[in-house]
Amino acid sequence: MKLKARRFRIQPADQAPLPAPEPGPAAAANAGVAPPADEPGTDIDAVRREGLTARQLRMARRIAQKEGLTASSDHEAVVLLRRAGIDPFQRGSLLDAASADRPAHGRALALSDGGAALPDTAPPLVLPSPEARAEEGQADAIMRIQRDIARRRRRKLALLAARLAFFVLLPTILAGYYYYQLATPLFATKSEFVIQQAENPASVGGIGGLLSGTQFATAQDSMAVQGYLQSREAMQRLDRDIGFRPHFSQEGIDPIQRLAPDATAEDAYRLYTKTVKIAYDPTEGIVKLEVRATDPETSVAYATALISYAEEQVDHLTQRLREDQMAGARQIYDEAEAKMLAAQQRVVTLQERFKVLSSEVEVSLIASQLGQLESQLMTERLSLQQMQSNAQPNPARMEPVRRRIAALEAEVATARARLTEDGKDGLSLAKVQGELLVAQSDVTTRQLLLAQALEALETARVEAHRQTRYLSLSVRPVLPDEPAYPRAFENTLVVMLIFAGIYLMISMTVAILREQVSA
Repeated sequence: MKLKARRFRIQPADQAPLPAPEPGPAAAANAGVAPPADEPGTDIDAVRREGLTARQLRMARRIAQKEGLTASSDHEAVVLLRRAGIDPFQRGSLLDAASADRPAHGRALALSDGGAALPDTAPPLVLPSPEARAEEGQADAIMRIQRDIARRRRRKLALLAARLAFFVLLPTILAGYYYYQLATPLFATKSEFVIQQAENPASVGGIGGLLSGTQFATAQDSMAVQGYLQSREAMQRLDRDIGFRPHFSQEGIDPIQRLAPDATAEDAYRLYTKTVKIAYDPTEGIVKLEVRATDPETSVAYATALISYAEEQVDHLTQRLREDQMAGARQIYDEAEAKMLAAQQRVVTLQERFKVLSSEVEVSLIASQLGQLESQLMTERLSLQQMQSNAQPNPARMEPVRRRIAALEAEVATARARLTEDGKDGLSLAKVQGELLVAQSDVTTRQLLLAQALEALETARVEAHRQTRYLSLSVRPVLPDEPAYPRAFENTLVVMLIFAGIYLMISMTVAILREQVSA
């Protein structure tokens, strides 16, 4: 075991003693307190029994001197320090004592025990431990990593700012410059109209009566009109009537909105869809129309022309339906009327042919005639029987009676023959009556069919009237006094959001692909 050499410096006798150290924080607590007696059973005896080492006792003496406590021995210094609430053997107290001893190196330490001045020891050489050196190296590595991370972060932020400026900010600036400086102002004319249906409350019933008068009754017609106004046919008609293409081919319009003189029909139609906006509100049944032009007069003219086109289209939508309904009902009525006239003409022909006004009248006349003849015949027969009942009848009187009876029987036979037997024209009264009855019944049937056809014609007329549509203009086109387009701020903001979304999607796609490739 190597012993560490100690250097002692002896203070000369004639040299003045070193000044006492300044009282420490515990001096006030020790002021007025008499040093403990070195007797058995006291605190000093307890400290001695603890078996403290010489190094611990010296450290306690140094701490007591640093705190300004006067002790006659090392054990007393331990007692005073403990009374002052200081643990001399705690690591913090030892470090404080060592730091306090470094500036007092080479200075004699005054001792109160016997008044002898002991030389000061050389300060110990403090070397960093391996753990401390490892911690310092780790701290340096962490600092280098943090500086590298901060440098990379600054570089990435700079690259991100450059990409955002190029892909988002620059297009936004260009769009804002166009909308605020270059875009041609456009005037917008707005109008609203609704398609109404003619109603006949007396003829509407059932489910149709529930929907009549609501927006659902004309929703199909409204959507059809909307589609027509947005079609190429409406654009071509507007170009022929007012001049759509020449108006947007003027030199004063900016190049983006200007239509080239040699532009195709598709280019003109794309511009038409941008300048003519038509919307249908199904909740209210209102069709909203907005027309844009470079001057207010032209926009009003376009709106008025499109409304007239819509009104004509509404009439055209129901015209064929109404004509079909009326044509069918009219045809059925005409056919029924013609057949009824033919049946009546047949009856007249039969009457003229048979010279009979009515078969029933002829039958009734013949029947009454037969009745009279039968009664006369019965009378004559009774007279003849009465004459024959005499014992000696008079033949001269009986002969006329027999002739009258024969004549009456001949008349009765002739009358009956007229009813059942064919006459000179080959037809009997029974056949004539049958043909007349058939013809008259045909006339009755045709009259009934004609009445039904007439009722159907009236119903078709009412239905055709109910199918009629009317275009009611609720908001008329009004001449605007200031341009409504372009909306510079809104359009610039939309451009910025669009490019920001595109950049975000591309960045996410690249990051995902890079992660997949690296994995």
